[in-house]
Amino acid sequence: MQYMPVTESMFLIGETRDQPMHVGGLQLFVPREGQTAAELADEIHERFQAATDFQEAFLRRPAGSVAGYLAWQHADGIDFDYHVRRIALPRPGEIKNLLRYVSLNHGTLLDRSKPMWELHIIEGLKDGRLALYTKVHHSTVDGVTALRMLQRCLTTDADDRTGTAFWDAHLRRRRRPRAPKPERSLLGKVSDTVGSVVRTADDIVGIAPAAAKVAVSGMRNKDFIPPMKPAPKTMLNVPIGAARRFAAQDWPTERIRAAARRHHVTVNDVILAMCSGALRSYLADHDALPDESLVAMVPVSLHDAESEGNNVTAILAKLATDLPAPADRLREIRSSTSTAKNVIRGLRPLQQLALGAVNLWPLAFSPMPGGLDLSPQMFNVVISNVPGADEQLYWNGARLDGCYPASIPVDGQAMNITITSVGGKTAFGITGARAQLPSLQRMLDHLETALAEIETIEPIH
Repeated sequence: MQYMPVTESMFLIGETRDQPMHVGGLQLFVPREGQTAAELADEIHERFQAATDFQEAFLRRPAGSVAGYLAWQHADGIDFDYHVRRIALPRPGEIKNLLRYVSLNHGTLLDRSKPMWELHIIEGLKDGRLALYTKVHHSTVDGVTALRMLQRCLTTDADDRTGTAFWDAHLRRRRRPRAPKPERSLLGKVSDTVGSVVRTADDIVGIAPAAAKVAVSGMRNKDFIPPMKPAPKTMLNVPIGAARRFAAQDWPTERIRAAARRHHVTVNDVILAMCSGALRSYLADHDALPDESLVAMVPVSLHDAESEGNNVTAILAKLATDLPAPADRLREIRSSTSTAKNVIRGLRPLQQLALGAVNLWPLAFSPMPGGLDLSPQMFNVVISNVPGADEQLYWNGARLDGCYPASIPVDGQAMNITITSVGGKTAFGITGARAQLPSLQRMLDHLETALAEIETIEPIH
């Protein structure tokens, strides 16, 4: 058995029938010239079935009983017909039929007796494209790792015909090798180990001063949202069931970058401002817009170029939904995010994780009966941005035409907005609780309106 770190076990402990803890992705491919979607589906199915050397993450399953939250065990093999499913959409094969299929499947639990992932090859779109929907338990990968795995099985070469499955272990072996490190003496290795332990202990001892620093920032700077400060109650922050709605759309990445350059803000600030404007309009549609600003929990990746698994912290950011003017909202968002990031930069890695754990703390209560009453409501919505490659990507000549993330709503957090940018498109995936968030697709119209407003207002100062 393999030890399971707490950053992975927390997603198993927190899972209930009404609160699935898997992430997902929807990809759209345009078949290469002369190829139909059905032929591309045959090719993908055949190549994927031939990829029998699995990366470790796709063989792991919880060890069972009490150890299921403490350790992984590895399956001896993969039941391909169970994990890889092939379906055809009902006619007329519109995008709404595809999103309905993803919505229905994203609310069902993954089987813990098997490695916790599924791939759905989806035919029948009337526009001739082929769709892939993947769901993987969050205890296995986070969004950054999932996107890296997808990108490894794609290429920028439209003539390349070596396409394989994203779980293929050979993909990792084909990566450009790093220069070998010079051999260290045994004394040097021991010294490194002792130094690492000392640094970790120093980080732990430094958590209290770090907490004091965070508290001082909260008192001195009105733009910084310290942990434990209550957020307003909204229709987003209620108990939910397992049924899901999924809405997705993309915008040209350059359009969003141009808006960021116009106002001298970051791309992430523009994305948050789009979400702010859309949430303000959506809540107003339902007579549910609070007088106070909504607060977003924004995951911040701590991955380096090679790390995988789950390695994130989190900040809290004002969305300024209480301000009617788009310029004022963007200005407030910029101040809030820059202040939070400055605080994060001043902490050591373990302290950054500790701050993120405190900001994420209310989610730990969501599976418990009455958990919403036990925990403080520190944020209203999770907004996560996972940037990918700018280049146009292909699989065996089939062009990737869309990549939309599907994430995890939980009790008290009925909507999750996840964004990824791949191949010149920035895609928004909005996953919501079906019963609690009607007409979720209206968020897409509101996102476009919010971006158009940002593009037309005078540059902010």
